[in-house]
Amino acid sequence: PPVFIGAAGLVVAFIIFGGIWTDTAKSVFDRTLTFISTQLGAYYIYLTFSVLILVIALAISPAGKIRLGSPGEEPEFRRLPWLAMLFSAGMGMGLVFWGVAEPVMHFGDPPFAQGNTPEAKEEAMRFAFFHWGFHPWAVYVLFGLGIAYFHFRKELPLAPRSLLYPILGDKINGPIGHAADIICTVGTLLGVATSLGLGAMQINSGLNTLTNVEFGTTNQLYVILIITAAATTSTITGVGKGIKYLSMVNLGLMALLLLFVMAVGPFGKQMEWFGSTFLANLRELPATSVWVDDQSGKSWQTDWTIFYWGWWISWCPFVGIFIARISRGRTIREFIVTILLLPATVTFLWFSVFGATAFHQLENGYQGLAEVVSQNESMALYELLGNLPLAQISQWAALLLIVIFFVTSSDSGSLVDDMVTSGGNPDPPVAQRAFWGVSEGASAAVLIVVGGLEALQSASISGGLIQSVLLIGCALSLVLALRKDRPGKPDDQTQPSA
Repeated sequence: PPVFIGAAGLVVAFIIFGGIWTDTAKSVFDRTLTFISTQLGAYYIYLTFSVLILVIALAISPAGKIRLGSPGEEPEFRRLPWLAMLFSAGMGMGLVFWGVAEPVMHFGDPPFAQGNTPEAKEEAMRFAFFHWGFHPWAVYVLFGLGIAYFHFRKELPLAPRSLLYPILGDKINGPIGHAADIICTVGTLLGVATSLGLGAMQINSGLNTLTNVEFGTTNQLYVILIITAAATTSTITGVGKGIKYLSMVNLGLMALLLLFVMAVGPFGKQMEWFGSTFLANLRELPATSVWVDDQSGKSWQTDWTIFYWGWWISWCPFVGIFIARISRGRTIREFIVTILLLPATVTFLWFSVFGATAFHQLENGYQGLAEVVSQNESMALYELLGNLPLAQISQWAALLLIVIFFVTSSDSGSLVDDMVTSGGNPDPPVAQRAFWGVSEGASAAVLIVVGGLEALQSASISGGLIQSVLLIGCALSLVLALRKDRPGKPDDQTQPSA
């Protein structure tokens, strides 16, 4: 009850504040975004890189052999459904939104090279890989591994408070544990609301392209209302039914759209960009990971890298708890290596295919793509598909893909909030599932009304700040616990009760 009441109270207060005192809320969001991005940008950058180093070290350490569950236990889900669910929850919506827009925007305004040059293309693709590759998945892996380890190995609740057990012991059942769960619940909601806001804008753009429905806030609110109802229904059916099947459909649609653009686009260039950018990203990864822009005020890094790092950290309780929930029976090494490498590789392929196709259109004289992207990022995918064969079919397929991503992001986030606010119960009460599904939709609606994309960015970066402290606690706890739980060595840590 303390966690549910505390988190629900904060969320309702946020919705009322943003819905009634809209101008004041916008001002607060703007000031918060400016302060965090200009004063704490280096903190986000160094923390995220440190997390990547830690999870790689854990994967190659002897602790990698430890199974998340009983010795010899079989995984709960087969590999394909497992991958489909973690990818849909992890970043599917954002990837579809930014897959065309980000390379095109970086091409016109890169951080180092001169815009609209061959060097700018290389930089654009490399930074897209950097923002969507190993770093975000490392953040998800660390949080998810901590939750999975302490839940499946130590029988602690499937909740953020469990991450602090090696540090606090039984005190996690008191106010500090309640606070950790509340912070993560609210942060998860804001992170998912950011994704839902982006999805609503892109669905509205698709409807505008295909049916001439006006692009605007009112129609985006209608989209949020309808999709929230569908997502809430999916959440109520549970992870083994609605969420799993929708994720499988999502993965299939995404694969079909990717293969279509590969078939009708410049395939040779797509593969060339994939290979060259993959190598360039690996080569420049250490230097890019610790680069801090010393400009005062907002900068390119603020608008892009700091926004993304805050977004990934704000999402880590949501994605972490969700992938922990579906990963019983995996070893630590399998958990880390699969989640760190496979989705990132698919992401690199996605950006290579759509980014190279966008560059090909620009090179062949279609400057309308760059103009559309500069005016409305959510139109980018539809505009690119509109200049390929079978345009209407592919645009409708893209719209359907975004709708299902919208639903899977919302229902997965609702399930996580349900589990945390019901004491870590992996099968939470139906009434709470409905409450959090509606709350996520309402929060996304408020952010759209208050300030659109800028408000969504403010919410994600702000939500990540407090949760970054818990991420540090998770890292410390895992290191302490795994030193006592090595294969072949008796576990001398006291087994706590759930």
